[in-house]
Parts: sequence; structure tokens; C-alpha cells
Amino acid sequence: MATGKVYIIGAGPGDWELITVKGLKKIKEADVILYDFLVSKDLLRFIKKNAQIICCGKSDGLHIFEQPEINRLLLKFAKQGKAVARLKGGDPLVFSRGIEEALYLKSKGIDFEIIQGITSAFSAPESFGIPLTRKGKYSSVAVLTGRKSNRDKLDAPGCDTLVYLMAVSNIENVVNVVLASGKKKNTPCAFVERGTAKTERIITGSLGNIVRRSKEYKVSSPAVFIVGKVVSYGKKIYGHKFK
Repeated sequence: MATGKVYIIGAGPGDWELITVKGLKKIKEADVILYDFLVSKDLLRFIKKNAQIICCGKSDGLHIFEQPEINRLLLKFAKQGKAVARLKGGDPLVFSRGIEEALYLKSKGIDFEIIQGITSAFSAPESFGIPLTRKGKYSSVAVLTGRKSNRDKLDAPGCDTLVYLMAVSNIENVVNVVLASGKKKNTPCAFVERGTAKTERIITGSLGNIVRRSKEYKVSSPAVFIVGKVVSYGKKIYGHKFK
């Protein structure tokens, strides 16, 4: 039997319609689907009737499969000659284990393809009219993880705009690091929850009050944290979305 192929697909953010045409095509053709929690379940409507579906979701404190097990599943089904769609929320190589899966498959001689997706780092702010840059004013942006437990290891580069993923539970440390880097307490910032989904929500504030406001409004994951003067454009563009 000929070896199959694995497609590592970025399923995009909350709105399922933001998946790429190519990604959707491979979902429709796949014999096996392995998907994560953040993937919109609406995408599963397009699978073949006889396709096998496996949830490989991970969240804080809950891993249905550990990464080595997921790697072995991809290998197993590919060796069976099947077309495998590995669906990952956002983009598969942005703060994701997609690169580990790709390297593993490469080491085993398995044919695979990475299909890009829209990352929430860009789509969540844009869903509320927040640009990450503006010509002639704000020309640099950094996408960072907010999950690091040690405050000293968190990054806060000197960019006009900072975008943190996975920062909800660590927001106090993130804010302290950003302030220590030179940003002022009155710097605008915002949390965007479930960006692009029907239940999306934004909580705005400043570095001086966002920790309090995030607790007051009970911000929960998944959420993107944006820091910078660009946040002020949101109400000008999509004011009706703001509370």
C-alpha cells in the first residue's frame, strides 16, 4: 500500500469561514481528521461521510493526547495510505506544535504539506477595527507568548504594537514586564475574547487598569492581548462593537 499524506492545516480563528479555500478542500478530501479544541466545529460539517474524526484538543490542565501520541497517530494513518487532515486553530506554525509534527513526519519519511491559516494575533484585533500598524505612525509589531511563568523570561520588545497570545492567566506579569520596558501606564490596551466568533468580546483599558478590568469582566481564554496606541482606532472604525 502506498503511503498517504498529512496536511497540517491552519483552520483560522473563531469564524470558520476564514479558513483558506485550499484548507477546506483538503478537509473535504481527508480520510482522517485530527482536530484541536480551538478549531470551529462548523468545519466538521464538510468531512466525508466515512471519514474518521479524532479530537486531539489541549488546554490548560487537559490534554486528550500528549504530543508524542499525536505524532504517532499521524504516522500510523499515513502509513495506512490515508489522506490525513491535521486541523489546528489559527496558523499551524504560530505558537503551535505544527512545526514539531512537521519535523517528526519529515524524520519518518512521510509526505506532508503545511497549509497556512489566519492567526488570531492579526484577526482578533482587526475584528474590532484595531490595526497593528499604520503607515507613517506605527511601523513595528511583535507577536509574543504571555504564557511563560517566569516574569524574567517574558518579552516586551520596543515595538509600537505588542500582541500577546495566551496571556489571560498571566496578565499581571505581562503588564509588569511591559511597564518595565518603558511603556507608560496610560498606554491603551485591550483584550479580545474569542475573536471573529459570534460570541467575540473586547475589553479595553490602559496598562494602568487592564489587570483590574480583566478581573472585573472575567476575561477568559482564548483571548488576545493588544498593547499600543493602535487600540484607539477601534472605536473609530467599529464603535458599535464596543461596550
